[in-house]
Amino acid sequence: MLLGLVTCGLAVAGCGGGSRSTDDFGTTEATGYASERLPETLPESQVAAAPVTDAATAISADGKSLNCPQVVAWPNERLRTLYQSGHDGDQMYVINRAEITKLSRECRVVGGQVVVKYGFAGRVLLGPKGKPGRVSMPVTVRAAGPSKQTLATDKMKVSATVPAGNPVGYFSMVRQMSLPVQYGTRLEDYKIFVALK
Repeated sequence: MLLGLVTCGLAVAGCGGGSRSTDDFGTTEATGYASERLPETLPESQVAAAPVTDAATAISADGKSLNCPQVVAWPNERLRTLYQSGHDGDQMYVINRAEITKLSRECRVVGGQVVVKYGFAGRVLLGPKGKPGRVSMPVTVRAAGPSKQTLATDKMKVSATVPAGNPVGYFSMVRQMSLPVQYGTRLEDYKIFVALK
């Protein structure tokens, strides 16, 4: 199990249920929609041991390309390792390791704001000191404008269930955030940072 945890080389293709968003992105107010629609929960086939990726382009009502704000998980913030107390950094005392493996988003522009519906999914691997069951992890989300100023923040918990006899559990989350758009800026200059912390 330790080898699989250290190398993260387990072949996975599954995702547990996630939080649901009640927003209806079919409103007539919207002037732009993303080309990749986010489901309420991300299906198993979308969570794999692949690099973090996201949907890149939105399409406006007249069919022209309209970029959405980027959703980003930095390498040092998309991984979280939990150690047994007093043994930080010792691989023999790892309880579990969580990793964000998939990012996606869609957006619409309403008045002077962009409404971003974003999703992320990932997995939890048990370590030598881990036990099957429910694993809860903190997630911090920060939206930044073109000048890197913070426009909005959100904190939440995501959970995964690691079944007995299987060292891997999966999580997913879909949320929404509204950001003010400054005159003269591009939507792709705005960023939403997702961190396991």
